[in-house]
Parts: sequence; C-alpha cells; structure tokens
Amino acid sequence: MFASSARISTALLSRRSLGVNVARSSSLLWSNNYRYLSSDATPNAGGVFGKIAFIGCGKMAQALIDPVIATGLQPASQIMIYDVSVSSMKAVQKKHPDLMLAQNMQQLVKDADMVVCAVKPQNLGPKFFGSMSPSPNTTLLSVIAGKPMDVFTDGGFTKVARSMPNTPAQIGKGMTVWCCTDNIESDERDKITQILCSFGKQVYVDDEDFIDISTSISGSGPAYVFMLMEAMIDAGVHMGFARPTATTLVHHTLLGSTLYAMETQEHPVILRNSVTSPAGTTASAIYELESGKFRTVIKDAIWACYRRSLEMGDKDSNVGPGRVHKQEIVIVPKGEVDYEIDESGTGNGSINNTKD
Repeated sequence: MFASSARISTALLSRRSLGVNVARSSSLLWSNNYRYLSSDATPNAGGVFGKIAFIGCGKMAQALIDPVIATGLQPASQIMIYDVSVSSMKAVQKKHPDLMLAQNMQQLVKDADMVVCAVKPQNLGPKFFGSMSPSPNTTLLSVIAGKPMDVFTDGGFTKVARSMPNTPAQIGKGMTVWCCTDNIESDERDKITQILCSFGKQVYVDDEDFIDISTSISGSGPAYVFMLMEAMIDAGVHMGFARPTATTLVHHTLLGSTLYAMETQEHPVILRNSVTSPAGTTASAIYELESGKFRTVIKDAIWACYRRSLEMGDKDSNVGPGRVHKQEIVIVPKGEVDYEIDESGTGNGSINNTKD
C-alpha cells in the first residue's frame, strides 16, 4: 500500500518532469543500433587523442570503443585494437570499418597517446609487458578489476590511470570511478574525463584505495541488482504471472524507484517509509526482509567483494566487520629475558636481558 508524503510530492511538483530534464540536458546518439545517453561528452573533430590503442576486444573494450566513436570524441581511423582472437578484432572492425587492426602488441603501442588495457586480470604478467615499448608520453588507462597502478608502472608505463567501470557502460549508462598517477597533468585528465563520460557518469578520486571500494559497490553492484531482479521475477511467476509480464513489472519498478530517488534526492529511509503503511502489505514484507537480515547480507556481500579486490592486488584483505588483526608474537628462548612486575599498581613493568 502507498502512504502519501506531502514532502516528497512538493519536491516533485517543484521540479520539471524527469523526461524533460533528460531531453534538455543530454544528447541521444544512435550508432550501429547502439544508443548512448550522456550529458558530458563533447564531440572533437580531430580526436581527443592522436591515437588510442585498445588491448583486448571483449565486452568492456567494446563498451568504450562504441560510444567514443558514436559521440564524435575519437574517429575510428585513430583507434587501433589488438586481441589474441582475430575473429574478435574483425567483429569490432565490422561495426567500425575505419578502425585499425594491429598485428602484435608492439605495433599497437607504438606512437599511441593512450593505451586502454581491457584484458582479464590473470593475463597480466612479465610476458604481457615484455613485448611492449611504451613511450614516456603514453598514458595507460586500465579498466581491470583489482590491479593497482604499480602493476603497470612496473611494466614500463610512466603515466597510468586506473578506472573501474561497470556493465551498464555498454548502453551508455555506466558508472566509472577512476584515479591516476601524479604526473598526468590537468589537461590530460580532462581528456580522460571526456572518454569516460562518453559511456556514462564518472567520479575522480585522489586515493587509489577508493577504486577497490568502488569495485564492491558500483563495479560489481549490477550483479546484486540482477539477483534481486531475478528473485522478484521468479516470485511473480510463482504467484501466477506470465514471465514476460513479471519481468516488465520488475524492470519498471526498479527503474522507476531509482529515478524517483534521484529526482527527489530524499534519504532512502524517507522513501521507504512513504510506501509503508502501518500494518499494511509493505510492512509485512519489510518485516520478512529484516528477519532474514537482508541489510546484513547485502553489506557482507559488498565487504566480501572489496576483500577479493584487495587480494587480487596482493594487498591485505583482513578488513571489515568481524575481522581481527593478528598481533605479532615474539618467541624468546627461556632464560634470556626476565620480566619484572611493577609493585606500585600502575601496571608498568620492565624486561631485563639476563644474558651477558
């Protein structure tokens, strides 16, 4: 049941409709049956960079290539790609005929102003960087989860930007958090911002630690939403809806709720209370969610994802609720030290070395 909220209604009435806001503040671009909605991408006739090289042609690489070309930020003729799978490269070139294909990594990186690394984390290693000879002026943009910037500086790149996009980037609605080494100047940071804005929203952070944190929230977050979506659809089917109908109901409930929260800018507690009537149907559902520790499960999942991201970067993952940091214990051979107990009651003592 829906409980009315004067505060929220007033907030909504004081704004233009969301559809009008989107239409006026964003550009809708179509290219090869792909749609991109972005308010920050600025077309550049000559290309943001002289040459952008993509290592890997998977879904995430294509999620960057397609909108960068569609928004006019970088012409296909100034983009080169390389992948161990020739068929993958040709599939991308089929969509963008002017795009260049590299025969090897050395040819790819040569004269590149930006190298976008979009391979699996396990592929990084000494052999991976061994065939490259990057220029000191070449900037590497990583979209790989869990791998810190020093992996790439150790591999020969002096200027590195690390980012964590997510899968909605494939339709121009991604959320990307990124940082970079200090030697990347502000004008080049602006260019990187334009690239990232071509497929959604971007947030710059000064501390690289926030990239691992964002991996657990926005990077892997779509999977959490999809699981919730799946459970709601299955429940609808179980209760009698045809699957297409249940799917439509859930899709638009999640979409509408998100847009509603963004439009009102209200705290989620206020929004939830506005839907929850005393002793009503929603209250009964909320009771079951709370009894099942819904919040705790979500938070624990996010912490688990964060810890895994740290592990992938060879960092200490012993963080989060319930984690006890191990104390260093020094084992001293018997007879080598003598601990004197303080009789004053202050709790202070001293260790004397009894060995000459």
